[in-house]
Amino acid sequence: MHDQRLKDIVPFVTAVESGSFSAAAERLHVTGSAVSKSVTRLEARLGSQLLERTTRRLALTDAGSAYYQTCLRILEELAEAEAVLAAQRSIPAGRLRVALPNTYGRLEVMPLLIPFCQQHPDLELNVTFSDRFIDLFDEGIDVAVRIGGSPDLPASLGCRQMGRERMLFCASPAYLDRAGRPNSESELLAHRAIMYERVDGSTKPWLFTTADGHPHWRSVPHRMALGDVDAQMQALCGGLGVAQMPSWLVRRPLARGELEVILPDQQPDGLPLTLVWPRRKQLLPKVDALLAALGELEIG
Repeated sequence: MHDQRLKDIVPFVTAVESGSFSAAAERLHVTGSAVSKSVTRLEARLGSQLLERTTRRLALTDAGSAYYQTCLRILEELAEAEAVLAAQRSIPAGRLRVALPNTYGRLEVMPLLIPFCQQHPDLELNVTFSDRFIDLFDEGIDVAVRIGGSPDLPASLGCRQMGRERMLFCASPAYLDRAGRPNSESELLAHRAIMYERVDGSTKPWLFTTADGHPHWRSVPHRMALGDVDAQMQALCGGLGVAQMPSWLVRRPLARGELEVILPDQQPDGLPLTLVWPRRKQLLPKVDALLAALGELEIG
């Protein structure tokens, strides 16, 4: 059954591209009657008319147009898979398009991409940085690194979960020496809060963990709200107050002693880190090599 489906798809697509059964027959080196029978058999199996036959030219019906686009994707995926296997080459080459979140991409992914490019000089790497949702198919992306987003992905996308960020309350030692170190949630809320301001003007609330382990979001009065995490980090390290930040963003300032963790028992899980790619591209050496390199990413 599957073999017959593939056999009927090729005459159908060729007939659409050629505009007639006879022209399709010439391209496929078969008779026009064979092409016509294949399309008729396909329509009977689907229970829908795919082509309108006229004496001058074939025309797609609405159902035929939708099915034609699906057939093109199937044939493209087969061609890519066969090209990879037939070539039997393991050298990543060609253009590789990668989508990264702004700050995480700059701080955590780029340090991995630099040696990756040095290791694979035949690659042409195109990297976009954006915190908006990116449709991999519409924008021709080979691999995307996502923080957050829906866990429900279509079957056409492959994904790899890389862990979750932890949310840490932090402040500079100088600020804490001056304002005191809070030992409870109520004491923390009395401090000057540096919040992240969303695009719509609202502030992102702080995330706490309740005594029974459940997440609890809480809006807090703040001294400052900034719509850029780099500016938020500058204010935080500059001793202007306390903030709740993702673990990957404060890892280096904590190691350098520029920041100090407050309420270490309050480190709730934040957003997940995910690698996403079109499944049909996974066999390509360039995609496979990049996924292996990005396997070293950390977020917790």
